[in-house]
Amino acid sequence: MKITPFLVMEVLERAKQLESLGEHIVHLEIGEPDFDTPEPVKESAMKALNEGDTKYTHSLGKWKLREDIAHYYWRIYNVNISPDQVIITMGSSSAMQLVFSALLERGGEVIISNPYYACYPNFIRYTGGNPREVKVYEENGFKYPSEELNKMLTNKTKAVVLNSPANPTGCVYSKEELREISQLECYFVSDEVYHGLNYEGRDHSILEFTDKAFVINSFSKKYAMTGWRLGYVIVPPKYIRYMQVIQQNLFISTNSFIQEAGRAALKYCDHHVTYMVKTYNKRRLYLLERLNKMGISTQVKPTGAFYALANVKEYSMDSYSLAFEILEKAKIAVTPGVDFGSNGEGYLRISYANSIDNITEGMDRLESFLST
Repeated sequence: MKITPFLVMEVLERAKQLESLGEHIVHLEIGEPDFDTPEPVKESAMKALNEGDTKYTHSLGKWKLREDIAHYYWRIYNVNISPDQVIITMGSSSAMQLVFSALLERGGEVIISNPYYACYPNFIRYTGGNPREVKVYEENGFKYPSEELNKMLTNKTKAVVLNSPANPTGCVYSKEELREISQLECYFVSDEVYHGLNYEGRDHSILEFTDKAFVINSFSKKYAMTGWRLGYVIVPPKYIRYMQVIQQNLFISTNSFIQEAGRAALKYCDHHVTYMVKTYNKRRLYLLERLNKMGISTQVKPTGAFYALANVKEYSMDSYSLAFEILEKAKIAVTPGVDFGSNGEGYLRISYANSIDNITEGMDRLESFLST
């Protein structure tokens, strides 16, 4: 079984080594909010701990949190789901493992875009399946051409993976694009963990258009809760019991008191998210302006998540070596595009989940490096 390295972590680990030697590194590689977790979330977790909420929960998760999530999808997307369709997970990664374990038998195929989130192929292979890649291009906003998707469906196809807003591209599918894709005769695995981080419109869930979907979401990005490891998956009813059994065997249940923190995020943190999104957008616009001046911005600007791809094909078609050369010489940590598939080669992913001062310093260093 082929499992590929997660290159962003290799960049981060080398950056940490350099920092231990006294170097000042500008971190633009990691996909982690630089904001602290909102106070209502922390207060709720502490309250739950102080009240002794430290036992196993139902394997699907606490009923009240699942109710809150169902209400959230009704409030935000006008989608009616039952709390019985929600499984609370330890972040989105365990949600992916549950979904692909339930969907795939050996030889089953899952269609993914290329570039893709680096872990998708590894999860698919780990659960016995085969990833089938559709190359997507910057001139089309790195989005699936729906006619290509239809041609790729076979009797081995188990699902199509959607990721909007997308990592690493920052692309966001419109309502019309999602509706068109939803007409395909297959299941969908919709990674919606960057929902809420949309700067030029509003997010749409695949559940608005089809019920043949596994929707993966998380509290990590929107609520700055990466270390809390709290996510969930919304599941078609026919798969609930099967995935519950997998959850029981692999994970038993998600941490009890952290589920209370998730309830607080959904109930009390809308204004915290509004502030974070406003701040991210200022950084996004500044970063895109700098990349454009350097001549390395993509043809279609990213409008979601907190990433931009820099097109550095003029400088190198070995993004791995280039990223480490930039790290060693310019002291900027960026992620090589090849981490996200062969069609990410020639790009660098730059995260703007950092302060405007650090982004400015990083862009000054990058501009100086490229000029030489």
